[in-house]
Amino acid sequence: MSLLSPPDPEWPSQAAHEIARWRATVPGLVTVHHIGSTSIPGLPAKPIIDLLPVFTDDAARDDAGGAVQAMGYEWMGAYGLPGRAYCRLIDPETGIRRFHAHGYSQDHPDIRRHLAFRDALRDNAALRAAYTSVKAACAARHPEGGADYGACKSGWIDKAERRALERLT
Repeated sequence: MSLLSPPDPEWPSQAAHEIARWRATVPGLVTVHHIGSTSIPGLPAKPIIDLLPVFTDDAARDDAGGAVQAMGYEWMGAYGLPGRAYCRLIDPETGIRRFHAHGYSQDHPDIRRHLAFRDALRDNAALRAAYTSVKAACAARHPEGGADYGACKSGWIDKAERRALERLT
């Protein structure tokens, strides 16, 4: 079994459904974005949908844990990144991880970084092709995924994010 799945045209509608659940359940939200590889049409990805909930402030973000857990997510706090609230949803029937959410208060700079990278990939076929190659090479080297797979991609992603942010200024 490959770490990466072919692009699935259902990912955006699955994300939209989950975003609607967040909006209906979690207080203090400004918006929720679909980010990550599943948000890029035509891009192979690990079949886990990444969401970016944006909260009014740090207190709303930190207070969301109970509501998020009531939706079935595992609330993991900052999980190594100050200013973030991370959680994941695992399907109780299959044990398969379905969603990750990376929550930030609306003034956090990582929001802009995530959205700039997503939008650059959506808008640039050559960049998508390059990222597809990087992802495939890293998946071949690290078929178990995890931190090693992420570290393998990180240098390329950092450069692409910097370029995407420079284009915004």
